[in-house]
Amino acid sequence: MSSLSVTRHRSARFIADAARVIAKPFLPGEELLPDGSTRMDVALGRLLVMAEADVSATLAATRADFGSRHRDFDAIVDEHFELIAGRCPVPEHISLDRRRLIGAYFTHEYSIEAAALGNPSIVPGPEQSGLPAGACRFVMSLRAIGEGHISSIELRSGVIGDDLSIVVDPPSRFAVTGRRRTATFDRAFFLAKLAELDALDEPAGRVLGGLGPRFTITELEAALRPGDAHPGEAPVSASVVHILHWLASSNYRTEFDPAVELSERVIFPTSVTESRGMEDVRLVRFRHDDGSVIYYGTYTAYDGHTILPQMIETTDFASFRVSTLGGRCAQNKGIALFPRKVGGRFLALGRHDNVNNYLLTSDDIRIWYETEKIQEPERPWELMQLGNCGSPLETEAGWLVITHGVGPMRRYCLGALLLDLDDPSTVIGHLAEPLLAPSPAEREGYVPNVVYSCGSMLHGGHLVLPYGYADVGAGIATVPLDDLLGRLTS
Repeated sequence: MSSLSVTRHRSARFIADAARVIAKPFLPGEELLPDGSTRMDVALGRLLVMAEADVSATLAATRADFGSRHRDFDAIVDEHFELIAGRCPVPEHISLDRRRLIGAYFTHEYSIEAAALGNPSIVPGPEQSGLPAGACRFVMSLRAIGEGHISSIELRSGVIGDDLSIVVDPPSRFAVTGRRRTATFDRAFFLAKLAELDALDEPAGRVLGGLGPRFTITELEAALRPGDAHPGEAPVSASVVHILHWLASSNYRTEFDPAVELSERVIFPTSVTESRGMEDVRLVRFRHDDGSVIYYGTYTAYDGHTILPQMIETTDFASFRVSTLGGRCAQNKGIALFPRKVGGRFLALGRHDNVNNYLLTSDDIRIWYETEKIQEPERPWELMQLGNCGSPLETEAGWLVITHGVGPMRRYCLGALLLDLDDPSTVIGHLAEPLLAPSPAEREGYVPNVVYSCGSMLHGGHLVLPYGYADVGAGIATVPLDDLLGRLTS
């Protein structure tokens, strides 16, 4: 049987660029010196006695060297000065130049793509006005990896024409992180997560039961105060308090100025649970039963030791809610949501045993308890393990699922499944050969012999398949949909 026709679009390439930097607070280690001071105290003391002329000259030189690399240099150093002033005593009446120089000394650049770029996911964008007939504007997420192998989420955009021409919007030369906002929390989810962790004892249930269906961190802290327990009632244990704080830190909002270009927005780890990375976002354009549309993105939070399935949600790609997924089936990497309910329930794909593909079912999009195995490794190119490559795509023939498989020499290839529309636990077809394998030009890099995707879309009778290769960069391939479905149904 001849191979499927797969077109790699050379005009749509995304290559890691070490010049893309964000500005982060630089806080030296807090080890105590012999006199009881810290490195931060000592550095701040030196800056406070610097001659005013030297302050102005040093700030001017720093601004000249770094100002063009950031959209608003002064705003960044002002913010970081306020962070330092909140930690160390700073005289109130110092010059603006000294404040900004202090902020600059406690700032450093972080190259978000210095190590790798890849694992893309693509969805039709929320804004489709002003396009030629048959064209579609898309939004793409990418996993960017920098120093220390810390992963963040980047965004790109572009337009696919009715002739499958792909025009990628040039990325901005700037990159900015969002502002973190405290979220409100869902009591039912906290109760379920504590039960899943075998930590829902009587004191914890009493505290959470005294909160409303939605509560804030301030309300949680107040409920945890030992003095609030009635005589004879056991207080919440330290271990459960730690879990509650851990959950609260993992659920938040991050917001960007809508005027900032999409490609500038970098969702960078801000909670303890994702301190070592936000990995492999699988975007989906989800349509609720009432017709409303929201974008979900499931991803893996990593703290250097453990992983935690998380989810971002947005309607405009400027304001994002971040929340934790719970339930015994919300484990391991690679959870991907279906784009709508099926049979009145939420569905997802998962791989909680790290080997096989599963169908997850739930009445709550954040809590997953029911699962059914739908695919085991079978073909030579996938015998080590399987996984999904993003959310299923709805076609008249069934749910099209792009998969990945690991074969000899840890080579990653992409494959495909077709699931029944009404009963997605039924597999209609399984592609016998890889849909996409590393080409000679794409196999060398930070992680060789790997192609990988986190989400595709349909357009103009074709599968539009973004893929990362060797963690060097990403590209977009297209496949005639009828040919692919014909192969899966034959």
